[in-house]
Amino acid sequence: MPRFFVTERPENGRITLRGQNAHHAGRVLRLRPGERVTLCDGAGEDYDCVVETVEKDAVACRVTAIHPSETEPKQRLTLFMALPKGDKMELIVQKAVELGVRDIVPFLSKNCVSRPDKTAQKVARWQRIAEEAASQCGRGWLPRVQPVIPAGEAITRAAQSETALFFYENETQTGLRAALSRGVGSTVALVIGPEGGFAPEEAAAAKQAGLTSVSLGRRILRCETAPIAALAAVLYAGGNM
Repeated sequence: MPRFFVTERPENGRITLRGQNAHHAGRVLRLRPGERVTLCDGAGEDYDCVVETVEKDAVACRVTAIHPSETEPKQRLTLFMALPKGDKMELIVQKAVELGVRDIVPFLSKNCVSRPDKTAQKVARWQRIAEEAASQCGRGWLPRVQPVIPAGEAITRAAQSETALFFYENETQTGLRAALSRGVGSTVALVIGPEGGFAPEEAAAAKQAGLTSVSLGRRILRCETAPIAALAAVLYAGGNM
């Protein structure tokens, strides 16, 4: 069933799609009166609707039911991702959103190869990718890609989650399975490093802040592979798969 994110609340039991939503519904999907669609407020609430009229710039929908979205993970997941080079972040954002991440926080680590000057433009593009992925995979929340921050701030913010995991390639004592066997909190932060790995002082700061330093195994994963593997494991341990 077609799905659209909307900012409008129902008025007299109806919501009208406009702009890009109207173009996609009327011109691309060629929806017709009587067909069913799902509209989502981006904050966990779904509207079951029936298309009433289709015009050039507006598609009117009648709301038949309102209910909580059933597609969100039990935990609120935040991915803190060190900026990778090239267009790798686009893939990371897309797949993280598909897996259920609520927030993506890019940060600059000491060993980041990529240090773009105009990060606001990149964040805007990543946000568009997140919105497209969320719509395609049926998310109930519209994930947010936040502004780029320094590594120290990322560690401080990640430490506020009930389960805060720092994925460190030089960790030899604690594997992810062992860390997750202690349980998964209602809020989860995953901190992933850049191509060059974390600097020793960043790893020390993470431990000092209370993050759990964990390994993803004996092999070194690429920076775009690590978050996908980590998220899948956390989702499984949290009862979402």
